[in-house]
Amino acid sequence: MNNLKSPIVETPCASSERFIILGIETSCDDTGVALVKNGEKILSNVVSSQIKIHSEYGGVVPELASRSHLENIYIVVDEALKQAKLLLKDIDGVAVTYGPGLVGSILIGIEAAKAIAYVHKKPLIGVNHLEGHIFSTLLEGRKPEFPFLSLIVSGGHTELVMVKGFGKYTIIGKTRDDAVGEAFDKVAKLLDLGYPGGPKVEKLAKISEKRIKFPEAVMKDGSFDFSFSGLKTAVLSCKNADKNIDSNDLCAGFQDAVIAALLNKTIAVAAKYKIKRVVLGGGVVANSTIRGEFIKRGKREGIEIFFPSMPLCTDNGAMIAVAGYFKFLKKEYSGYVLNADPGLSL
Repeated sequence: MNNLKSPIVETPCASSERFIILGIETSCDDTGVALVKNGEKILSNVVSSQIKIHSEYGGVVPELASRSHLENIYIVVDEALKQAKLLLKDIDGVAVTYGPGLVGSILIGIEAAKAIAYVHKKPLIGVNHLEGHIFSTLLEGRKPEFPFLSLIVSGGHTELVMVKGFGKYTIIGKTRDDAVGEAFDKVAKLLDLGYPGGPKVEKLAKISEKRIKFPEAVMKDGSFDFSFSGLKTAVLSCKNADKNIDSNDLCAGFQDAVIAALLNKTIAVAAKYKIKRVVLGGGVVANSTIRGEFIKRGKREGIEIFFPSMPLCTDNGAMIAVAGYFKFLKKEYSGYVLNADPGLSL
């Protein structure tokens, strides 16, 4: 593990030159394409959702996801260019997610990016999907100084990452089983709420009149890792024990326990490493209750909390473009050998 002491303080900043990056995101079930100038100004950000396709199956079906990406990718590219009032010859680079995620879905994005880069003679830049979530807040004009602590919470990931600079990451904690978003979906499924589960659980939690207290998972080894499978089992056991129990109360109790785990671990890590800036990213951050609780706790602890606006929490091309922009400045190009890496880590 890298040394986390005495880090250099710097601020993410854009070049004085004008560069436009096309960002492509297809790691799961959203086809996202965006055009971003100088890593901070969104010229367009178009997302084609597949929720209607997958909702009847209760979750993402990989084959259907990749097929939908194939059908929509160039339609979304064209729409993004149209909204930005640009042509492909106007861009300076093509950034694309190459992992982690669903291999078939990732490959659709990569092949589209390769074709565009080759035909228009533009550099190809492979981007780690998680880097996109880490730096998406830069698109809001808020630029946290390095070092900062990043909490990535999405359908496939739950990670606490020390960020000392672009490409300088140390994973402090991660989930040992279900990711937060995955746990929300599973709880929604066992309560017959439908897919996607996150918004449905949050909605019912807000109208709960008798919140159920579930224990927060604590690692016996004292690590900063997370575990949510036991919480999911506790919800199921509670439901089975009382057939008349209110789903609103189960949702509220589940969400409270998730927030407690995320908050307590994040604040503990920030205190240990004397970090005063926490950046949240990922689809789960669209949960308004989670956002509100982090803001309140941050004020109490003297920690500045950063997170993107709701549309930039979920997967999108803009976050890939901003991460790709900083690689573009360092000429970290991928070339046409770029391939999908579904298990990619930071």
